[in-house]
Amino acid sequence: MNRATLSGLDNSLYPQIWEKQTFANPHSLLMALLTGGLVLDPKDFTKQLLANDTYQDWINASVFGRYIQRSFAAFYSQTEDNFNMDMPALFRAELMRHAQYLPLGQVLFVAGNIPKSARFDKLFTSTVNPATVVLGAQKIKQDALKSGRENSQTLIVNQIKVVGKQVVGFPIRHNKRTSERTRNEVLVLEFHDLRLVNEQVLSSEKLTNTAMPNDTAVLLRYYELR
Repeated sequence: MNRATLSGLDNSLYPQIWEKQTFANPHSLLMALLTGGLVLDPKDFTKQLLANDTYQDWINASVFGRYIQRSFAAFYSQTEDNFNMDMPALFRAELMRHAQYLPLGQVLFVAGNIPKSARFDKLFTSTVNPATVVLGAQKIKQDALKSGRENSQTLIVNQIKVVGKQVVGFPIRHNKRTSERTRNEVLVLEFHDLRLVNEQVLSSEKLTNTAMPNDTAVLLRYYELR
């Protein structure tokens, strides 16, 4: 199948200037957010994305919105509906017809533990908004603590770099008038390998926009996607 490759988003977005600081790439911006060197509302980064011509090309070429994503996720997670057992594959095949290759070097983020099913299904949801992933990781940890599922104060953030030319993705076009507009998501639909290449533990006494205790630690995992 002839498939186009999305234009390089990060090259068009960075360097970024926030609070008189210059960030050369997504990683440097993420680190500032995690260590308290920068306070950034996800909405502000989303505004930068929506003002970016390359990102506009990404989402305007997309026929994939949040409603379809939720429906697709529901089909993929169903295990007992035998009547619709073929629907996930049919749905995925249709989405693949419209999906594109992600550009080499593109950085994606995922909050919390990446589902174990991601490698088996070759499927997971990510974001290009570093402020969104930090906020998402904080919410996952807060929810876990409230429910008593975890006692650890560790915040988990995953940084994923596209290093292969055959990674297929689908930018999700969100409704600008809803709270979902700061998700800035990319659904990864197909890839060969998702490999953990490094882990870094950050002891952070002040995490941006969080009510976490001061002894919260950050586990930053680095992945390569090919």
